[in-house]
Amino acid sequence: MWHILKHFSTITKHRHKVIRHCFKCGILWQGLCHDLSKYSPSEFFSGAKYYLGDRSPTEAERRAQGYSNAWLHHKGRNRHHFEYWVDYNIVTHRAEPVEMPLRYVKEMFCDRVAAGKIYLGSKYTDNNPIDYFIHGNAKNSMHPNTARLLEEWLTMLQREGEDKTFAYIKSLKTLPKEDGYEKA
Repeated sequence: MWHILKHFSTITKHRHKVIRHCFKCGILWQGLCHDLSKYSPSEFFSGAKYYLGDRSPTEAERRAQGYSNAWLHHKGRNRHHFEYWVDYNIVTHRAEPVEMPLRYVKEMFCDRVAAGKIYLGSKYTDNNPIDYFIHGNAKNSMHPNTARLLEEWLTMLQREGEDKTFAYIKSLKTLPKEDGYEKA
């Protein structure tokens, strides 16, 4: 029972922080809809069973059974995860990353910052999201334009802080074509 309550508290605190961040980035509706699938039975009960407190329970689920049912369900329903944006390329005949639309990159940024704050608590600094990104493998699995954009924003957060970074992200409605993005 304790894990159920702790898991519910963690995902709800995270979601509320993402909502606030999305509001600052001008995508409030996405924030309000953020991670609702985590409350579905297939994700919620697995999350409670494998609750860790300082990181995603999907890590423990993977260790226990070799894969995470909750993650497979989650990534297929939430467009702010770069893993959602993988499709079959008819030229190469391989599954490859696809560029994410601007509004979902904005939400991904908000999600990553909020996750750092929730899991690290008082130890969080604006350095943590870029450090996590640089030392992880996500960059190599994203479309290069998506990875470049996210890294730019995380670096801006590190150097210039939240207020300036969120204001900048909110100001973006489209990105120059040379960055590979055309519309939000």
